[in-house]
Parts: sequence; structure tokens; C-alpha cells
Amino acid sequence: MSEFLAVARWDELGEGELLGVEVDGELICLAKIDGVVYACNGECTHVGGRLYEGELQDGVLTCPVHGAQFDLRTGKVLRGPARQDLVLYPVRVEDGLIKVALPPD
Repeated sequence: MSEFLAVARWDELGEGELLGVEVDGELICLAKIDGVVYACNGECTHVGGRLYEGELQDGVLTCPVHGAQFDLRTGKVLRGPARQDLVLYPVRVEDGLIKVALPPD
């Protein structure tokens, strides 16, 4: 089982906002949607645009490079050019800290 690592404070991430963090050398994008924190790979599956620099609206994340769109609740591609879904990571919020678990190597 993967260890949950603290990556940010709850108050660092506002509702409807994106935040880029690094976990164990991997870039992760955090988002808060309806009071729930989601974590996905930090780079677009198309050409690596930094997703945390994109736009988030109604749970849909738009990549800032070529406009690919993803449903952050499921990781599914909604609009190309991306074809590969996002990787979603388990998230816990404990004692005011957002914690993310990466899959084991």
C-alpha cells in the first residue's frame, strides 16, 4: 500500500482552483471541486503542458497548451487532442493537510 505524503495545506487551495506540487519527484496537479480535492498527473497526456496552469470550470480541466479537456472527477478525456486519460491519485485531508499517495514503483 502506498504512503500518503503531505503536499499542501488545505487553505492553500481555494475552491475551483488548481495548484501544482511535486511529490517524490513527480509533478502533480491538485484541484478543489465542491469541497473535494482531486489529484492528477501534472502534465497533459498530449504534449506535457502544465495542467495546473490551465483552466478549471465545472470540474473540467483545460490544458493551457492545446486545449485538451479532462473530467477531473474521473480523469477521462473529454476533448482532444489528448487521447490518454489522466492518472488520478488517492487524496486524504487530515489535520488541515492535503495528502496524496503515489502508486508503488
